[in-house]
Amino acid sequence: MRKLFIILSLFGVTQVSYAQKDYNQWSIEANAGFNKAMAPLSPDFYSPSLNIGHADFGLRYMINEYFGVKGDLGFGSFSETKNKSPEFTTKYIRMDIQGVVNFGRMLNFESFSKKLGFLGHLGAGFGRMSFEKTILNTSPDYHYNIISGLTGQYRLSEKVALVGDISMITNGRQTYTFDGNYYNADKQPDNPYENPMVHAMGNWWTGTLGLNFYLGSKDQHADWYLASEKYATKEELASQINGIKDMLKDSDGDGVPDYLDKEPNTPAGARVNSAGMTLDSDGDGTPDHMDNCPFLPGPASTNGCPVEEITEQVDYFRKAINENYLNVYFAFDSSKPLDYSVSSIQFVSNFLKKNPGVQLEVKGYADELGSEDYNIKLSKKRAKAVYDVLIESGIDSSRLSFIGYGEDTSVDKSSSDARQMARRTSFEVK
Repeated sequence: MRKLFIILSLFGVTQVSYAQKDYNQWSIEANAGFNKAMAPLSPDFYSPSLNIGHADFGLRYMINEYFGVKGDLGFGSFSETKNKSPEFTTKYIRMDIQGVVNFGRMLNFESFSKKLGFLGHLGAGFGRMSFEKTILNTSPDYHYNIISGLTGQYRLSEKVALVGDISMITNGRQTYTFDGNYYNADKQPDNPYENPMVHAMGNWWTGTLGLNFYLGSKDQHADWYLASEKYATKEELASQINGIKDMLKDSDGDGVPDYLDKEPNTPAGARVNSAGMTLDSDGDGTPDHMDNCPFLPGPASTNGCPVEEITEQVDYFRKAINENYLNVYFAFDSSKPLDYSVSSIQFVSNFLKKNPGVQLEVKGYADELGSEDYNIKLSKKRAKAVYDVLIESGIDSSRLSFIGYGEDTSVDKSSSDARQMARRTSFEVK
């Protein structure tokens, strides 16, 4: 056993030194469950179909998402069927090196579930059986074996998976029956203590439940890694780049591409919303880019500022938030604010500086594209990006917090324009 793990460890060090992958490759396996000694058994000896008494431990290395190798150690005992067979106890231990195939990836299990997996394994090794309650003066029986099996997986987290395995083992050059009371030969010697030195095969199987523990610093293990989610073909990239170029045309230079711009001729310097329309946040008839007090209504004669000082600015600011005037928008799969949204952050910063008693939460969102875990991470990155800009502008971090809410469920998922509006951060006055 010591040699087996030394060999596997050296193999792993060699692989790591040659290449770094985008996924984890090592895992530890621990399983326990049933065994069944099928044949040969001595006349009138029987073993139960589900005999509790097997455990195995393994170390697995995946070369890529589809193929790997593992070494494992299995041990346990066979016993008789109660009230039907004479008593016997046979203890065994086996060690094997096996090749592993990730059928779940080959069969595209991710098309219907990203939590289910399916592995196959095949290999060879050697084993030892020792016998108790036998009529023969037997020494331990050493043999080689061939093992094959199928393993179902259910991912509990990125680091742990629940597994169920069924394996068939064929022993070669097995000297005794599994109960140890007969020689594994067609004809028994006249003297039961005289070993005829005849060897034949023995067949048994195991059924277990257990856990796989994934090792490494990457987000996913090779069992669950989907290269197609990260990489696109050259043709797909070229098509996407051409499409992005067309989408980024901005005729009036307001930071909103033409395909989203509902007011294509806004004046230079105007503050606009995500649809490219000029904003008048306080509704006083003076556009924000001409309004010296964009959140306080006032006449045009005072450049949009109130004639009398209004002290309840927080109410106006909260109103602007509730009516979606202050959102920061992002491009697809990006945590960098779009240019036309930066002014929203500036307005928030100025407000906080004028109202030192106000605390603020930055809330990040994403569209429905992508997995739930990925959208949570992306929305949090977006909120953190805006949070960092506010701190850089001079706002104390104790007045700010940020959180990622993942997918924005309030928009129409069938509309590409709506998805763009979902890629945003908003604010909440605390």
